[in-house]
Amino acid sequence: MSLKPKAKSPKLPFVFINMAMTADGKIATANRAIHSFSSARDLRHLYELRATADAIICGARTVEISKSILDNGGAKFTKLRLKNGLTEYNLRVLVSGSGSVDPNAEIFQNKFSPIIILTTARISKTDLKQLQKVADGVKICGQTEINFRAALRWLRAKWNVKRLLCEGGGELNEAMFRADLVDEIHLTMCPKIFGGRIAPTIADGISFSKLAQAKKFELKSMLNFDGELFTTYSRLNSGQ
Repeated sequence: MSLKPKAKSPKLPFVFINMAMTADGKIATANRAIHSFSSARDLRHLYELRATADAIICGARTVEISKSILDNGGAKFTKLRLKNGLTEYNLRVLVSGSGSVDPNAEIFQNKFSPIIILTTARISKTDLKQLQKVADGVKICGQTEINFRAALRWLRAKWNVKRLLCEGGGELNEAMFRADLVDEIHLTMCPKIFGGRIAPTIADGISFSKLAQAKKFELKSMLNFDGELFTTYSRLNSGQ
């Protein structure tokens, strides 16, 4: 794995997605009761990837359900971050188009690094005031939908985010694909089957209606570790 790939543009961060999925393409069960199902090796892989990122971006609902605090993994990975020339902790970015983020969520109880919320003009005044109290910044990036290209340019200019790790969920991933912002995908395929028509996948949301619109990637590496496949894909069509 290359630790310091070149960014696509001086104005946009290098964006890479990391997800674990079942053999039938699911990232959680239909009722979201099971969202963590990969191995300890995959968890270590997650922290290794976080140790190469200036910031982590994640859907607010995903963070609330998983009770994640988007931390750096502890002393071992702190050293790795410093070795990679990064700050001790990564910036944390939450996404919610409606701004309906729980101000009492676990992530806000852990103040080790700044938390930024990306939202839209749909956010209520009440929610905005509440989030401004618990977050280090609330950025409105669009009227009804988040303009991710503008949001990422702002993260680069305001917070010096050069490498941005996206950890889902599926709707956030799909929005990033649709905006043609994803440079690399790290996908761990686990030997499990969840099934379920409405179980989430790595790219939910609007989707593409034509094959020509599909985002194209090429396989760069693959490792079989105790039945799990750790794969890395790089983007083929730039469009930047």
